[in-house]
Amino acid sequence: MKELLSKAYAKTGESFISTILTAAADPNVISFAGGLPNPASFPMEALKESCNNIIDKYGSAVFQYAKTEGLQAFREYLAEDYNKTYGVNLDANNIVVTTGSQQALDCFAKVFINEGDGILVEKPSYLGAFQAFDQYCPEYYPVTLNDDGLDLEELEETLEKYGDKIKLAYLIPEFQNPTGLTYTEENRAKVTELLKKYNIVLIEDDPYGQLRFEGTKPPYIGLGKLPQAALLGTFSKVATPGMRVGYVVTENKELAKYIAMALEATSLHTNIFSQYLLLDYLQNNDQPAHVKEIQDLYRQQCHCMLDAMDKYFPENVTYTRPEGGMFIWATLPEGVSAIKLFPKAAEKGVVYVPGDPFYVGVQDANTLRLNFTNASPEAIDKGIHLLGDMLKEECAGK
Repeated sequence: MKELLSKAYAKTGESFISTILTAAADPNVISFAGGLPNPASFPMEALKESCNNIIDKYGSAVFQYAKTEGLQAFREYLAEDYNKTYGVNLDANNIVVTTGSQQALDCFAKVFINEGDGILVEKPSYLGAFQAFDQYCPEYYPVTLNDDGLDLEELEETLEKYGDKIKLAYLIPEFQNPTGLTYTEENRAKVTELLKKYNIVLIEDDPYGQLRFEGTKPPYIGLGKLPQAALLGTFSKVATPGMRVGYVVTENKELAKYIAMALEATSLHTNIFSQYLLLDYLQNNDQPAHVKEIQDLYRQQCHCMLDAMDKYFPENVTYTRPEGGMFIWATLPEGVSAIKLFPKAAEKGVVYVPGDPFYVGVQDANTLRLNFTNASPEAIDKGIHLLGDMLKEECAGK
């Protein structure tokens, strides 16, 4: 069958996301691999009540085909929320509801990328974005991610050299996946100024911004500042991932129209039952209080993992200390391959995500991602202890 595949799919290997989810499902393994929210954060009783509410209130409409852009009242609710929170001037036509942020990434690539067109990405970046973009055969232009955000000198050099080839810039400035890092306000402002000079669409992915349990949220890079900016939001981390409800926010209504056209061709529209359900849930529950509970839970789990890493990891392994989100990024000594150590860790009963799939053209990276949100404190301590013992053996003398 391979000879029948498109060029893009013929070059595509097995998805590491599939490997992650398979490992996470094994009850005998402590998984720090998948980016899974803690099930304790799902507001199941409130959602059950909303489920009954919408069927009683709207009847067959919740089961019928619907408008591609999404439920009008739901989009109006989202627009008003952003207006109040960020001082922008949006209406429903600035919002497109998608099947998670993942579908939005596919739509952006479908709309803008011809084979060989450029996408500016962080180094490292979200592996699911590469998976969405790869099928359109782009050229990637990675820019190093430092502790305070993008390497500005490298960004400026990349834009000066390749700016006419780059159509999209994909950034995750808040609790970045995979590193957990957050761009500083100063770094964001300089990124905004640099992007203003070029005809590039900014995709600012914000799945983790509401998961801040320390510090203060910096302003967005694009919203309210760049005419071709789009913000990706999702309810996967603050309500339920299984409903797969995400959305695109853009002040550029022409851009929203093109994304809706791509969405229509892909899936006609996003699950309308879930949109009715989430709208009723948001209108009839204290969502900020619920998010605060998630923040408190994740603070405890993050600190638990960091304390265990401080206790069990060798000194020549370094790691980030996020103020929110879901991930910690560890760096092993030079020459130690995290992907080659993965089978050894799995044998000991603990798994993580090796760094390789988060980079463009990198093999045997000495980095790995750890998720702290979907394991109990006891499991975190045990798993990090097992991993730390293995790393002490493998990193000794490096």
